[in-house]
Amino acid sequence: MEVKKRLYTVDDVLELQGWDGARDRKYELINGELIEMSPANVLHAWIASRLVTILNNFAEEKRLGITFVEAGFYLSEDRHNLYAPDVAFVSRARMPDPIPESFAGFMPDLAVEIKSPSNTMAELRRKSAIYLENGTQLVWLIDPMKRIAEVCRIGRDGRFQTQTVESGGKLDGEDLLPGFELPLQALFRTAQT
Repeated sequence: MEVKKRLYTVDDVLELQGWDGARDRKYELINGELIEMSPANVLHAWIASRLVTILNNFAEEKRLGITFVEAGFYLSEDRHNLYAPDVAFVSRARMPDPIPESFAGFMPDLAVEIKSPSNTMAELRRKSAIYLENGTQLVWLIDPMKRIAEVCRIGRDGRFQTQTVESGGKLDGEDLLPGFELPLQALFRTAQT
């Protein structure tokens, strides 16, 4: 007898997060499978908070859009996949008003994933391809240990492309965040340096 594995949906995740025992747990959903997200290590959290602050200040000043930390995004026609990038940006033109009290039924314009010890860059590249294939314009993959970033996008030829930004380089907002530049050294600078 074959035992069928339960496929979860975005609605199930919303319900689970309302239960007392799971209220503080965070999940992503990949092909109907619940993936519990562990708390971020301190370096990971520092980089995410630093990046969201810098992005938010720029986006607010230029009135370009809204930034988020670990917000849930899914495609409205696919309720079996829910992603929570470490940092996300959504342009004003695409952001519903009022801001949803639930998960967003679309992908962000910019998704940022920060590599944890439990991730590989190959896993993060696969995830970035999913974002890009479903409406995200730009993905930044940050590797805190190597102090580098990878910029992922779909090229003019329709193919997935990555570009490594070394520690002396800059992240560029491209057409999405015109004029935004962030030297990687500024992102990795901590209170002690």
